[in-house]
Amino acid sequence: MNLIVKCFKGLWHGLNFSRRLILNLLFLGIIAALIIGVSSDGDEIIINENSVLRLNLEGSLVEELTYIDPFDAALSDATSSNKQPKEILLDDVVRVIKAAKDDERIQVLLLDLKHLRSGHLDKLRTIADTIDEFKESGKKVLAHGAYYSQGQYYLASKADAISLHPYGGIDIRGYASYPLYFKDALEKLKVTQHIFRVGTFKSAVEPFIRNDMSEPAKEAKKLWLNELWSQYKLDIIAARQFSDSNFDETITDYLSKMEQVEGDYAQYALANGWVDELKTDQQIQQELIALVGENKSGKSFKQISFTEYLSFIKPPIDFVNPVTEKVAVIIARGNIVDGKQKAGKIGGESTAALLKKARLDDKVKAVVLRIDSGGGSMFASEIIRNEILAIKDAGKPVVASMGSVAASGGYWIAASANEIWASPSTITGSIGVFGLFMTFENALNDLGVYSDGVATTELHDISLSRGLNPQLAQVFQLGVENAYDKFISVVAHSRGLEKAAVDKVAQGRVWTATQAKEFGLIDNLGNKQDAISAAAKLANLDFYDVITIEQTLSEKEMLLREIFGNAMVKETLNAIAPQSNLLKLIERNLGQVSTDLERHLSTLSNMNDPNGIYTQCITCQITY
Repeated sequence: MNLIVKCFKGLWHGLNFSRRLILNLLFLGIIAALIIGVSSDGDEIIINENSVLRLNLEGSLVEELTYIDPFDAALSDATSSNKQPKEILLDDVVRVIKAAKDDERIQVLLLDLKHLRSGHLDKLRTIADTIDEFKESGKKVLAHGAYYSQGQYYLASKADAISLHPYGGIDIRGYASYPLYFKDALEKLKVTQHIFRVGTFKSAVEPFIRNDMSEPAKEAKKLWLNELWSQYKLDIIAARQFSDSNFDETITDYLSKMEQVEGDYAQYALANGWVDELKTDQQIQQELIALVGENKSGKSFKQISFTEYLSFIKPPIDFVNPVTEKVAVIIARGNIVDGKQKAGKIGGESTAALLKKARLDDKVKAVVLRIDSGGGSMFASEIIRNEILAIKDAGKPVVASMGSVAASGGYWIAASANEIWASPSTITGSIGVFGLFMTFENALNDLGVYSDGVATTELHDISLSRGLNPQLAQVFQLGVENAYDKFISVVAHSRGLEKAAVDKVAQGRVWTATQAKEFGLIDNLGNKQDAISAAAKLANLDFYDVITIEQTLSEKEMLLREIFGNAMVKETLNAIAPQSNLLKLIERNLGQVSTDLERHLSTLSNMNDPNGIYTQCITCQITY
């Protein structure tokens, strides 16, 4: 026996030594790469006179960057198995275009949008308005691409001239919502679902209890999707000065037009007025060389990229004037969950802490809560709302500014603000609650696994392995109904509305902001800057600075970000962990099924409300 123990100890020590050796070698390699990287990071960004600002946006437009562990980020860049989705901060795009407008060295804005993944209409409209401001300076705006998605084309429509590759195309299909439904799959797995909800239109749980979309859900979705599509079309028509007949809403019209151009997508775009000319990349490059001149190498035109220009104009450390009065902006983006959360999720405690920081800062005279959330935990939402009430009690006005989505819990945290502002395309409302959990007694029994025992009270008669007592199910339903009553009461009291009137437009139904304004759910239509101006006006501020209060990184996190954010480190990791073509192929072909399933499962995994009651709009997402 002692011999066996000694053998295992020896094996363990050997493995432990090997592990430490490998980690130490990796660490030394990273440090060496960091030193090399730092020494090579001294290249100064130079902007030539008469240059092109290439707005080459890459990733999805967001209000707040999701926190990613620096080491995980470095590893994900080195392998294809766990790629972190790229994000572009909306404020950074606006800052770059505004600065370029007044920069005499920048003469042309080139919209290079091929890697822009997604952006809700409200974010695209904010950038489009900023492009319009840029054009007021008399400078040119050009757009060129091989392919334009619907979102990409929205921005491209603001250009003085749009060019498309002769073999390219444009994909404008309108808006849709086609979630996946898992009822039969769950039944085949013998998973028992326990659903508790209030609201005729509360469709958040439908994917788990149906195989199709209910008629009330279809009715509600069609209303706000049509409103978004109408806004999109009107904006494009105003920018391009053509008829709404250019938008093909039937397959018959689309086929007829494609037959006329013999199936040539680029010629279709040209004939339909979507683009002004067909040009190859080389032709647009020569056009820009003729316009602004060659760069130093003589191989292209004088230009600076989006990221280079951003790093040039953005100070490494934002200086906060200690003297001036402030309007504080706090971003609430992501699912609302209980506790403390990093950026990218709205934690009840962590977001309330940011609001409290604004409340206790004597220089902060007003607060803007910028919301981009489909909701989540009811308890966490109420913790955040309590802090908003505390700010108001301290004599500081609070303005809620809704981004792409401020529905369900996203509306709950906005309801008690002094004023609510939203973009015309904001998805809001969805005032309803539900409870959901699953038990696996039937699936386990099929496998020959059973649960049995004793308890001191009947209240223990709930278990993932035993199911749910029907009387306890009634208790949960009562709790959900009580939560719904609290929700509409909060809205009625905060908005000065009759409770019955709120109930009529609640029921879990989703609205666009233009529709919600008619019911008194919001006060004004406008963007984040409009909300900031409104907050300053409520606080009687003539001169003020705007600050963003966000979570601060720990010293350890700052050190890791400094080390693992270095490009040279990523190159070293790339050499250590080469990308797998097989994983790339799998990742590319999983498609919409994995996306929808992941979103629903992710929502379920984030459900941590202490009372198990949620105000969540899972199906607020739309397909472009």
